[in-house]
Amino acid sequence: MRTTRSLAFLLLSLVVLAACSAPAAAPSEPEKIVVYSGRSESLVSPFFTQFTEDTGVEVEVRYGDTAEMAATILEEGQNSPADLFFAQDAGALGALSAADMLADLPESTLNVVEPRFRSVAGDWVGVSGRARVVVYNTNNLSEADLPESITAFVDPQWRGRVGWAPTNGSFQAFVSAMRVQLGEEATRNWLTGMIANDVRVYERNAAIVDAVASGEIDVGFVNHYYLYQLQRESGNTLSAANYYPTNGDVGALINIAGAAILGNADNPAAAQRLIDYMLSESGQRYFAEQTFEYPLTAEVAPAADLKPLNAIQTPDIDLNTLRDLEGTLQLLQESGAL
Repeated sequence: MRTTRSLAFLLLSLVVLAACSAPAAAPSEPEKIVVYSGRSESLVSPFFTQFTEDTGVEVEVRYGDTAEMAATILEEGQNSPADLFFAQDAGALGALSAADMLADLPESTLNVVEPRFRSVAGDWVGVSGRARVVVYNTNNLSEADLPESITAFVDPQWRGRVGWAPTNGSFQAFVSAMRVQLGEEATRNWLTGMIANDVRVYERNAAIVDAVASGEIDVGFVNHYYLYQLQRESGNTLSAANYYPTNGDVGALINIAGAAILGNADNPAAAQRLIDYMLSESGQRYFAEQTFEYPLTAEVAPAADLKPLNAIQTPDIDLNTLRDLEGTLQLLQESGAL
């Protein structure tokens, strides 16, 4: 009996000793996703940092123009390293959806926003709203001086007084919307008419707002939130205000910034976490408070100074119809805008 007990004790000691001397298990690699972002680094880099701090999921971001990012994904095809596409407008998302490059999103994600702000195919969702506006110099103009329709800026009285950014993805989405609402020929005539009227060309929306506020030009075609961002930086001293064209004019288009998971994503679960975070109260508050965009969920209210979404006489345009990005770029090139 004593011999048996001694052997058992010896065996137990050897097992414990082996366990203590075994190498510790290697720490697991943190979750990581690759995002192709058509949104600028200055706008959304802090958001990705916030997401990583809150979730532990690391985000590797490649920044570029939205149309450029969409074209890159189409070119890379199934070999694209991107897990998620964060687009500046619905048109680019629609182009990837039409090419069957996107994964279906769960109903629980899609149903967080109104139907007009999500894909009818269920493969992309808007995360913030962005209104097209005419920003104008308040020293030189009042709202009463501005036309009801953006198409009226081809009038000779506006010669050399207007700025646009034709390389900007939001402007290109607006042109896509004009093609849907007014037709190809009317859109071509508007573009060539603006060029003939000496429209001033800028690279970015922020540069247009600066030019308007300084009196370099009197009006410009931009997204609504650039004015608020520059007002914050200047201490609310800019001589500029936003004007929303009326009567359902295409110049008051409400577009979205949206996200989609690539069909061949290496980490679709983490990409889904990022989309849900964008639509969470914390994510929506970021877009409302830091970028002055419209939150798209009912939980968070927009910034106090913003015109309510339901007060904008926005055109009746389905964002899903803006997917012909290639046709829009071709028209911009043929008209001389690009």
